Amino acid sequence: MSTLERLVVIVVFEGVDLLDVTGPPEVFSLVRREAGDSAGYRVVLAAAAMSPVTTAAGVRVLPDTTFEEVAAERIDTLLVPGAVDADREQGVRALTDPEVVGWVRKLADGTRRVASVCVGAHVLAAAGLLDGKRATTHWSTARQLAAEHPRVEVDADPIFVRDGAVWTGAGISACLDLSLALVAEDLGEAVALRVARQLVMYLKRPGGQSQFSVPLEPASRSRRVEDLRHHVLRSAAGPLTVADVAAYAHVGERQLTRIFKAELGMTPGAYIESVRVEMARHRLETTDDTLEHVAGTCGFGTVDTLVRAFRRRLGATPTEYRRRFRT
Repeated sequence: MSTLERLVVIVVFEGVDLLDVTGPPEVFSLVRREAGDSAGYRVVLAAAAMSPVTTAAGVRVLPDTTFEEVAAERIDTLLVPGAVDADREQGVRALTDPEVVGWVRKLADGTRRVASVCVGAHVLAAAGLLDGKRATTHWSTARQLAAEHPRVEVDADPIFVRDGAVWTGAGISACLDLSLALVAEDLGEAVALRVARQLVMYLKRPGGQSQFSVPLEPASRSRRVEDLRHHVLRSAAGPLTVADVAAYAHVGERQLTRIFKAELGMTPGAYIESVRVEMARHRLETTDDTLEHVAGTCGFGTVDTLVRAFRRRLGATPTEYRRRFRT
């Protein structure tokens, strides 16, 4: 392995999501073509044993090595996909295998960078690698992640999140966005852009770009929380505050925060802002309204507040967003 070749280990196990496993190698494989022989990645699939692994799609993949063998190598990036159990009544739940969790914890020790794809964030969280960190996952399991791992700051909105040397990605095709971001960090955005062109995709949907309209989807089985959620949706265009929502719910602001974090995986203030950003996104995509008008009609009050919210949540200014996504 050349000194500039980086070892990427992708964890595989029974029931793993297929695209989570196969998507990132497609990105990494194009780096040598675009950057030359002086830089590149060596991608291996690691499992508990060398027997074939059946993915959630029913397609079997063959590991290149075992966890025990690869533990002796110098790993640059440990990439952890996920698996789910989808039940018509219970909904989608992320699954974690204690053996896999243990190996991820061990392999992460000494690895330069750790990243999860989709619900792989649940494996990282179970391994203790997300404690005290901000992280994302597929929108459908964000509440589960927040409930099971209260020390993790779960943000269900972004496509990917970086917190130090730990990256977490959303579902499922966002594995490509995450992989491009890793390439950009290693080799610069010029190389990542050339790879993105080969894949016929954006270099970056901004890392903070929403997975989709999460705030507008049903997010809680609690009638009380659904009532509060709809109250926010009805009132967000005006001067709505957390205190207003607490008064509507007849609870204190602390209690309201506990309710929102338990049921929706975010604070009331974050939820109000996410709804307003969603409203503004729709206007920017579908109208020629000025930024002043968008800010005023979507509850932001000023353009500066609108811009700060877009930068925080979408990683882009409203003008940049409109240029990319106006329909």
